[in-house]
Amino acid sequence: MKLARVTLRKRLARAIRGGHPWIYRDALVAVPPLDNGTVVLVVDPNDRPLACGFWDADSPIAVRVLGEVRQADLPAEIERRIGEALARRLESIDRRETDAFRWIHGEADRLPGIHVDVYGGALSLRYDGAGARAFYRDLPERLRDIAGRADLAVESVVERRPRQAVDGGEAPTGALSVLGATPAGEIEIRENGLRFGVDLLRGQKGGLFLDQRENRALVRTLSAGRRVLNLFGYTGGFSIYAAAGGARETVTVDVAAPAIAAARRNFERNGLPADPAQFVAEDAFTFLARAAAAGERFDLVVSDPPSFAPNRRALSTGLGAYRRLHRLCAGVTAPGGILCAASCSSHVDQDAFVASVHDGAREAGRRAELRELHGAAFDHPVVPQFPEGDYLKFAVFAL
Repeated sequence: MKLARVTLRKRLARAIRGGHPWIYRDALVAVPPLDNGTVVLVVDPNDRPLACGFWDADSPIAVRVLGEVRQADLPAEIERRIGEALARRLESIDRRETDAFRWIHGEADRLPGIHVDVYGGALSLRYDGAGARAFYRDLPERLRDIAGRADLAVESVVERRPRQAVDGGEAPTGALSVLGATPAGEIEIRENGLRFGVDLLRGQKGGLFLDQRENRALVRTLSAGRRVLNLFGYTGGFSIYAAAGGARETVTVDVAAPAIAAARRNFERNGLPADPAQFVAEDAFTFLARAAAAGERFDLVVSDPPSFAPNRRALSTGLGAYRRLHRLCAGVTAPGGILCAASCSSHVDQDAFVASVHDGAREAGRRAELRELHGAAFDHPVVPQFPEGDYLKFAVFAL
């Protein structure tokens, strides 16, 4: 069957041949009336074929590029890419110590529009729009079969959806089971030998921020004998690692009371003493202002907020919020202490983020010295042809 053709209006041939996976709607000569998931042939202004991709009728990203693949070869090629993505992870993970990881990281694994996380025997699946959902229409079954061939048992697949996108009305959780039994409540997973409860239906980002795994391990090495403050702590990931690393005290702060309750349970799961651990359900900015007024000081502060700049329009406001947060963090960091500052916004680049820490510390009358700068865990790869995927910054400063 002859593919529908979409013609570029802009000079993007080099970027597409180089592997960039997105074509925006305004880069096309015309917008044809195609169904979501339709495979299209992308041609340059001289009608020369460049690549194939799939169509999204609703997103500003009209085409997710799959590369120079014939339509007849696509099913086998997609299967091969899924299998190779899993093999790359399994080569680097000790499954006796860690059974939670990202299997498919979308565009970086040449599988645009999908993200798949492994949590023990369950998978958490997210499609980036209706186009991806239509194109990868048999994905849950494929994932189960490919996992089985790699001796990875998959008992259930849960799809993460925007609340308004669920068929038949709004879903109360924003997620639903699409294969196998729905996991009941929290399931327990292992990460670097530590145990965490994960709620696939209600938890943020599938239940645990897997992209911070290696940064949590780094905090463990920095925590011995220190009083540690974990801001935007969610279910206590950094606090668990700090306590396991010998912290003399941990304070976990998150505005969501259910997250704080889950953090308590995670301490219990790991047999960590509760006495030197505090759990505070409060806005982080409010907590920091109150702690500074009380003269509290911490030897190690970890700040991992939600994105303050979810789009380019919010960049200026977001940088102001980061600077204010870092000023408050610097105000409660003990002399000679460490501030670990994170940002998950792709619209805030490394230089701007590091500058927000320096500026915030200076406003607090402190000097911040950058010691280390890290990104996401290895199973969240960044590839040169897709710099938009380089979103996570984790910077370690001495104050």
